[in-house]
Amino acid sequence: MNKEELSEKLNDFFQVIFEKELIDEILEVGTYKMVKENELLIDIDEKFDKIPLLLTGAIKISREDKNGDEIVLYFLERGDTCTVSFGNGLGLTKSKIRGVAEKDSELILLPISKLDEWMVKYESWRTFVIDSYNIRINEMFEAIDTLAFMNMEDRIFKYLRDKVKILRDPMLSTTHQEIATDLHTSRVVVSRLLKHLENEGKIRLYRNRIEVLDY
Repeated sequence: MNKEELSEKLNDFFQVIFEKELIDEILEVGTYKMVKENELLIDIDEKFDKIPLLLTGAIKISREDKNGDEIVLYFLERGDTCTVSFGNGLGLTKSKIRGVAEKDSELILLPISKLDEWMVKYESWRTFVIDSYNIRINEMFEAIDTLAFMNMEDRIFKYLRDKVKILRDPMLSTTHQEIATDLHTSRVVVSRLLKHLENEGKIRLYRNRIEVLDY
């Protein structure tokens, strides 16, 4: 992608958020990256010294326990950044998260060294970073509350509705095993509860697809 095309994509969303001077700097130091559906953006224990700005698509952010079991924390969508990467990059520590593209996605990767400089230089960047931290913290609290207080059927339905919102499509391409992995449960449990949700008229099941009717 040439610089003119990248500028158009960046301005399409961020021109109402960032000053022109900041957008110009982002174009100067940023690196365009395309990640295909199901492609890994960042893995656990990797070094990641970039700040991602999501231009299009959606990225699933998850954690893994010592046994290798995974659970989804939140999703990034257009206009988002992953604030966990700020701490990883500034502290030169290994990543504690995994990021996988839910669908074809485009990003601009920014050098972490610009974080502090832009926090002082641009009010819009400072507001963007603080707001991003607040959004991610609230999503983490929601993930904890979901684990602590929701039964598995409600968790599955919330997960499906969240994906519809992120992907902007009520027809989801997914398998029962993929849902089980994301929610840290068994495929048998997921299949049984999905059938119950279908009987309640909330979803419709197809082969490797789920249509969410109540969203």
